[in-house]
Amino acid sequence: MLRSCYRPLERCLGRRSGDGLLWQMDLKPHASGDFSIAVVQANSSLEDQSQVFTSPSATYVGVYDGHGGPEASRFVNRHLFPYLHKFATEYGGLSEDVIKKAFNATEEDFCHLVKRSLPVRPHIASVGSCCLVGAISDDVLYVANLGDSRAVLGRTVSEGQKSKVVAERLSRDHNVACEDVRKEVKALHPDDSAVVVSCHGVWRIKGIIQVSRSIGDVYLKKPEFNRDPILQHFGIPLKRPVLTAEPSIHTKELTPEDLFLIFASDGLWEHLSDETAVEIVFKNPRAGIAKKLVGAALREAAKKREMRYNDIKKVGKGIRRHLHDDITVIVIYLNHQKGRTSGRFKHSAVGYTTAPVDIFSNADEAMEELQNHGGTA
Repeated sequence: MLRSCYRPLERCLGRRSGDGLLWQMDLKPHASGDFSIAVVQANSSLEDQSQVFTSPSATYVGVYDGHGGPEASRFVNRHLFPYLHKFATEYGGLSEDVIKKAFNATEEDFCHLVKRSLPVRPHIASVGSCCLVGAISDDVLYVANLGDSRAVLGRTVSEGQKSKVVAERLSRDHNVACEDVRKEVKALHPDDSAVVVSCHGVWRIKGIIQVSRSIGDVYLKKPEFNRDPILQHFGIPLKRPVLTAEPSIHTKELTPEDLFLIFASDGLWEHLSDETAVEIVFKNPRAGIAKKLVGAALREAAKKREMRYNDIKKVGKGIRRHLHDDITVIVIYLNHQKGRTSGRFKHSAVGYTTAPVDIFSNADEAMEELQNHGGTA
C-alpha cells in the first residue's frame, strides 16, 4: 500500500533558527550528484514554490515564482511534473516537444480552473506564475523558462596552463526591463503603441506587469476573462493576448567541465550577479550552499536599505516585501559518472518540494501519486 506523508514546509526543508522566514535543506542526493535548497519568505503568503524530483534515470527541478497571489505557483507545483512524466512516457523520453506539451497542458488546466472559479473568485484571473524547469536525463540538460527566474551554469574553462570557473546563463529573462524583450513584445503588437509603457521608471506591459511570459495571468491572455468589473479598473480591452505561456528552451549535453547549476527566482538575481553567485558556490562547501546564496542576497538587500543583516532577519512577512522579494534557490551539483546512480535511487524515487512533500517506495508509485494529485483541474 502506498504510504504518503504530508508535512509542512518547516518539516520538509528544515527551519533555520534566527530567521523564522528562512527554510533550507543542506544536501540531498539526486540521480547524478547532490543538491541543496533554500527559501526565504517576504510576502504575506509565500508566492514562490519549488520542487526537486529524482529517480534512477532523471532529475527534475522546478522554481515557480508567483505574482498576484500564490494560487498559480502552487497549481504549477502540483501539475507540471506529472505532465512531464506523462508526455515523456508517451513520446519515448524527454524532448523539447515533450516539455512544451507539459507547459501547455498546465496552462490549459489553470485556465479551466480560472473559468470555473471566476464567479466566486474573480481575482484568480489576475494571478500568475513564472516557471523555470530543469530536467537532466542521460547527461542531457533541458532548461525551460517562462518569466524572469533564471538558471546559471558554473563550469571550468582553460586559461593557458590554468583553469577558472565561469558563469553561463542557460535561460532567458522574459522581462520587459530587457530591451530585446520590449522589442519582441512591440513587434507582436504593431498596432498598439502602448503595449509597453514606462511607469515611474519601470517598463511594464500595459502598465501592469514586467514579465512577458507566464502560467496564468489569464486576464492578459483571453478577452473573456477581462470583463469582470473587478478587473475593469485596469482599462485594457484586449485585441489579442499580450502574454504567452510558450517557454524558451535551452538544451545542452553536459560535460565534465560542467560543475553545478543554480536555479533561482528573480529575488536572488535582483541582488546577485550570475558571476557572484557562481563564485560563492565554487568557493564554499556543498552542504548548505543554497542557504549561503540566500544569505548573500539578504546582505545585499540590507546594504541597499542601509540596514544591518541581523536587523533585516527580524522584519516580519508582508512588511519584509518592502526590503526584498521571496527568494528560492536550488543548487544542483553534477558528478559526471556515466551511468552513475546513487544507491538510494536504485529502486526508489523521491520528491522534495516547498509544498507538502511525498516520499514513495518506488518510482512507478511516485509518478502515479503525482498524477493522482496533479490531474486535470
